[in-house]
Amino acid sequence: MKASRLRTVVDPKEADQIKEASEKAKIRIHSVMNMGHWEWPFSSLNPDDVKKGAERMEISLRNAKLWAPTRSCSSRRWSDPTRPFRKPGVVRQPHIRKLLPLARELGVVIAIEPVWNKFLLTPHDTAKYVDEFKSPWVKAYFDVGNVVMYGFPQEWIRTLGKRIVKFHLKDFKYETRQWVPLREGSIDWKEVRKAIGEIGSADIDRGIAGGDEAYLREVSRRVDMILAGE
Repeated sequence: MKASRLRTVVDPKEADQIKEASEKAKIRIHSVMNMGHWEWPFSSLNPDDVKKGAERMEISLRNAKLWAPTRSCSSRRWSDPTRPFRKPGVVRQPHIRKLLPLARELGVVIAIEPVWNKFLLTPHDTAKYVDEFKSPWVKAYFDVGNVVMYGFPQEWIRTLGKRIVKFHLKDFKYETRQWVPLREGSIDWKEVRKAIGEIGSADIDRGIAGGDEAYLREVSRRVDMILAGE
């Protein structure tokens, strides 16, 4: 069975249709990317934004439970580069902690995914941030392509270790500052594969654009090559 990550779906009817379609096509939905954080970040000074962001995160958690009753995950990508770096945990962590009882009830992990937004700039920052929750329901969703401009993905993987619950694979080329097909960019995939092997297994999401059958088969082939250490 293939696996995929989806975005938050607010409409319950649409969510049910997606569940039915995934079962029919035998495509497992392994995680949900919460979408509310872009418009309503937890770091906002507006209480209404925080409230709406929490509501959207709750929907994401319930989506994950509906679509993947076991081993499900909802990822939260921090999207607020305008806020200063000071006190990131003080600003955001209390709001995440309020979601932990629901995450525990549903059996869904909240996975923190670093992005290019001047927050969680090193693997040590990210590890500390996750550890401060002291909860099995908060992990890391590691995007290989999102750190290659300012670090070595393989070292992030080794530092985060078992904190990583999901991997997001995509490639990036320094020279052109562009996303490129897997194995055509600046990432040392052999070292990344080696690091993944050192920390053990985790689900892998192929973080690239959609396409036709031929395109998806080619993506699958490239992922297989990466996992084989080629």
